[in-house]
Amino acid sequence: MRDITGCVAMISGANRGIGAAVAEALHADGWALSLGARDMAALETSAASYRTDGDGGAAVTLHRHEATDPEAAERWTAETISAHGRIDCLVNNAGVAHPDEFEELTEDTLDEMWEVNAKGPFRMLRATLDHLRHSGEGRIVNVISMSGKRVRGTFAPGYAMSKHAAMALHHSVRHLTFPDGIRCTAVCPGYVQTDMTSGFGVDPSIMIQADDLAQALATILRLPNTASVAELLVSTEPETIA
Repeated sequence: MRDITGCVAMISGANRGIGAAVAEALHADGWALSLGARDMAALETSAASYRTDGDGGAAVTLHRHEATDPEAAERWTAETISAHGRIDCLVNNAGVAHPDEFEELTEDTLDEMWEVNAKGPFRMLRATLDHLRHSGEGRIVNVISMSGKRVRGTFAPGYAMSKHAAMALHHSVRHLTFPDGIRCTAVCPGYVQTDMTSGFGVDPSIMIQADDLAQALATILRLPNTASVAELLVSTEPETIA
């Protein structure tokens, strides 16, 4: 396992669900954190239990990040460099899901998912790439979904469209940055018990726990460059692709 002492991770959508669980897990491992979310009050609450501002532990800074804002990625990246001096890991976690079936799907809804789920990670990658290259052992985690790997019947075709686009972006950047020492992992979970999935009509008892997913991710981020994990598929049930 590699030493991540002094390393800095940026995590989008860190105020709840998977993002909040990943932030807590990485902080426990010793990462300094730059956390982004559009709901700053919720972000303050979620980070309150472990945030230390450098007093007795790794520093944690909180930043407003709206994935639909074309300028937000550059602004947050600049704030992170000003606060921490470096960026070693980017976790693209912010996302939005609308489970509309095809005949109910509107262009406005589709545009929102495209903007957040595909263009949001694109902007963050463009903004942080030079800093990740400078790290020498940079890490990129794109939290996608099993919906980026397959389409399940008529469920949420617009969401699947945006997540398939995110997966294409992931693999493009993975190949581009491999020679620079950057290792990229796409995390593709099935149903995770979060606020986002609470209205999907799925039994919560069979859902993945966000803390378990975060622990798996924390382990991957400790691996050396010689043990790269391109995709992590985590499902609650048998999948033909898993």
